[in-house]
Amino acid sequence: MSAMRPGSRPARSKSAAPAPSPAAVAAMSGAVDLAAVKARSEAAARAASAPPPSAGQFVVVATEANFQAEVLDRSFQVPVLLDLWADWCEPCKQLSPLLERLAQEFGGSWVLATVDVEANPRIAQMLQVQSIPTVFAVIGGQLVPGFQGALPEAQVREFLTALLQAASQAGLAGPGAVAGAPDGTAGPAAAPEPPEDERFTAAEDALEAGNFDLAAERYQAILNAEPANVEAQLALRQVGLLRRLSALPRDALQVAAAEPDNVEAQLAAADAELANNQIEAAFSRLVGLVRRLRGEDRMPVRDRLVEYFELLGPDDPRVPPTRRELANALF
Repeated sequence: MSAMRPGSRPARSKSAAPAPSPAAVAAMSGAVDLAAVKARSEAAARAASAPPPSAGQFVVVATEANFQAEVLDRSFQVPVLLDLWADWCEPCKQLSPLLERLAQEFGGSWVLATVDVEANPRIAQMLQVQSIPTVFAVIGGQLVPGFQGALPEAQVREFLTALLQAASQAGLAGPGAVAGAPDGTAGPAAAPEPPEDERFTAAEDALEAGNFDLAAERYQAILNAEPANVEAQLALRQVGLLRRLSALPRDALQVAAAEPDNVEAQLAAADAELANNQIEAAFSRLVGLVRRLRGEDRMPVRDRLVEYFELLGPDDPRVPPTRRELANALF
């Protein structure tokens, strides 16, 4: 029942591990349902019929007009790395050429999409970009946090290694699978299958035993050592959601109705609505709560909404208008 790494290995049989509680099973089912929203399914279908990136064409200029096709749809074939830059940004002039060189070197394992934030402000607004250069990744329509600033090449390579590992486990085409390669074999930069990471194994063991706190602690330890580890970032977000949903009281909605200004009760009710795929209701509940609160009291609610945005992905049509509503409520 492990719901951690996309496409992760089947749960190992452990006689000592307790069976998940009914609440945990329901929570995991809800989390799976979220990944099957209509917009993402349609994008996957489009990607399946679209031609893969051609050999040597691993860098694209993403705009507001082609973002759906070149970034979101393409991300169902290979990971897409988003490089957000501008002409006036000096660090961008260091990072962007490095990313372009690595995109060619990796031979189609991933595609680099460059975004000029001055020419495409709506993309920067949608992604809530605070500074540039900023890098995101998109895997299967799911936005993955990346990094800010011009990192050294060694750290960028570390990020890419984790990105490819996460993509492989999500069922995307194997690294280096390039259309037009001479005999259909992998491109020149195809990476060997990485060995099993004992740190992730330990974290998954904790999750399978129902110990969400220990699983989160172990994923966080990976991030403390490797801040750019995409797989650990994805896993930690999912653990947080599953931990909350597994402990959700059955009367969460009733309690929230009786206590409209109780922040914790409203957050719990929104989680319940999210798990039941009542996305608009969860959004409306939390945006309304932000409007009623003042100052720092609003921040936990704002953070929960941002988490939901990341779970649903930038392609979900309900996310952009709710981002605008949240911004209006905050300012």
